[in-house]
Amino acid sequence: MSRQDAVALIPSPRVVLGLTLGAVMISFSGVWVKLSHVTPTASAFYRVLFGGIFLLLGALWRREIHALTRRQAALMMFCGAFFSLDLVAYHYSVHYVGPGLGTILPNFQVFIMAVAGVLFYKEKLRCTYLWSIPMAIGGLFLVVGLQWGLLGEQYKLGIYLGLAASICYATFLLSLRKLQADKQQVSFFYVLMIVSLASAAFIAMEMYRTGDQFGIPDLQTLLSLSALGIFSQGAGWILISNALPRMRISLSGLILLLQPALAFVWDVLFFGRPTSGLNWVGVMVVLGAIYMGTLGGKNNKSRS
Repeated sequence: MSRQDAVALIPSPRVVLGLTLGAVMISFSGVWVKLSHVTPTASAFYRVLFGGIFLLLGALWRREIHALTRRQAALMMFCGAFFSLDLVAYHYSVHYVGPGLGTILPNFQVFIMAVAGVLFYKEKLRCTYLWSIPMAIGGLFLVVGLQWGLLGEQYKLGIYLGLAASICYATFLLSLRKLQADKQQVSFFYVLMIVSLASAAFIAMEMYRTGDQFGIPDLQTLLSLSALGIFSQGAGWILISNALPRMRISLSGLILLLQPALAFVWDVLFFGRPTSGLNWVGVMVVLGAIYMGTLGGKNNKSRS
């Protein structure tokens, strides 16, 4: 085994800490959304706006501002469009079903990414992936309850939107992967800044179309939206993106499960989500299925 392989197998404590801290930061996304007194669309707008400004200041400090090719600009706009769809769907899901389940559902993107890897990149699926799909579905029913007909219409809508967010996020990741494969690569830091600001522009247009309000009503909302943008959209993403290339996928996938797991814990602790023992079993089954789905295909990422 080469020295580089050994380093890849045993990441430094600093790398592990960075990935863990990033996952913890992003796990609070749903909490900040619930604490803000604005619509889910508005909270998504300020998330990418404040996060984009934070990343812009970092890009200026790192001197990474430079011209883009037409292809790069088009891909970044495409990424921004699907990222905006993902965030709006995710924030509405959090609004309807709570931060816990609302954060777990978009992580189903690992299954979509694995299938996309087979269809578009000729990757091979492992047996763990085939087992992970029925596990995820079964676990989800344990979380939401076995009697689907008794659930309210808004709760069902929240589940549908969470799953829709997983599709949009998978599309975003696939387009981001294509962008990173470009021969004239730009740093992920710079890409995330452009994508965040592009997403803010797309969401702003939708808010203007629907007559949504841009005003921030109170200090709690300002602090919540600032934390959502700076930590969930900015610092958390930076920590995760810096750590992922330096770790094997099995360990990084396991650590990233902290994000949906803690999101569910915060929902119970801070918002009093009614949760039975069967619900907790369902959460663990779903998280286990997501982890297996991460290992079942290459280049999958937990939702962040």
